[in-house]
Amino acid sequence: MKTLVKTFAAAALIAVSTFAMAAEGSGSKSEKATINLSTADFALEHYVAVTTEGESAGVEQLFAADFNQKIQSSNAQSHSREAVVKSLKKQKGEKLNCTVSTDIIEESTDYMVAKVTMEFENFTKTDLVTLVREGNNWKVSKSINSYK
Repeated sequence: MKTLVKTFAAAALIAVSTFAMAAEGSGSKSEKATINLSTADFALEHYVAVTTEGESAGVEQLFAADFNQKIQSSNAQSHSREAVVKSLKKQKGEKLNCTVSTDIIEESTDYMVAKVTMEFENFTKTDLVTLVREGNNWKVSKSINSYK
């Protein structure tokens, strides 16, 4: 069963990577919208909407300039801010069929670490998200994903 889940997760990652590469070739307009990211909670809520509900407004302002995403699996991957933003923009309107829960692991006046759990029918994706305050706004600076 674990092999099946790992195979499914790897196939999904390959599909997302292929989708992101294909998206680079098509020159679509990027949406410029101002999103309220004045609190860590607002930023986390918007991150969940962007990653699970296909929300594309404000994607570029959500991520810090040095953002990176790591995917922990048998085929570990790392993605830059630009690659993640392009991929998320292409998923506009695509809502994931999963149950989402969030837990705040650590919080201070300038950073927050949250655990976002997405339960799908056959597997679970856990996303550890680090948010930081940059001036008056909060931004996502790191994301580490794992699959079970």
